[in-house]
Amino acid sequence: MGLPVSFKLVLLGESAVGKSSLVLRFVRGEFYEYQESTIGAAFLTQTVTVPPHDTEVKFEIWDTAGQERYRSLAPMYYRGAAAAIVVYDITNSDSFTRAKQWVKELQQRGDANIVIALAGNKLDLADNRQVSTADAQAYAEDNGIIHVESSAKTNHNVTELFVNIGSKLPISRESTTATGNVDLAAGARKLDETGGKKQCC
Repeated sequence: MGLPVSFKLVLLGESAVGKSSLVLRFVRGEFYEYQESTIGAAFLTQTVTVPPHDTEVKFEIWDTAGQERYRSLAPMYYRGAAAAIVVYDITNSDSFTRAKQWVKELQQRGDANIVIALAGNKLDLADNRQVSTADAQAYAEDNGIIHVESSAKTNHNVTELFVNIGSKLPISRESTTATGNVDLAAGARKLDETGGKKQCC
């Protein structure tokens, strides 16, 4: 088997929807109930095997901060991205409204062939649900994007989310590297799979 095919992936969404929790669960198999807010962005990598040909796909992941003061930095991170995960909290309807705005921005300003996944996180809190599965799925279908409901806490559908994205990527070519044109001095915190400070939702 050859070297993994690398793709830049960015996570977007409101603060506290669980972006970093999803990434840490996927990359390190870890979950923290309480975590600090991401400053600028964090960078991690992880490789998955994608069917039907068991291709090794390496995701070079930019986990962006959700606070409003960092919003202007977002284009710097999604520029050149082959894929994006827009995360919302199924118990927070406002986060779903904001997620739809992120999807629209990616469709207008992102790469023409970007693969977009809409991830409804915190499925473990389904008793407090404010966003129905049907509404989110209908929105995703109308916009031609992936929709997955997940729980970083229980690890439900986390790996499946990334594998689903990987199956939609043009495996025959490599993307640009994850660092691309991103200025790490602009508040980005670079991590890898083996170390670094725990990050936030």
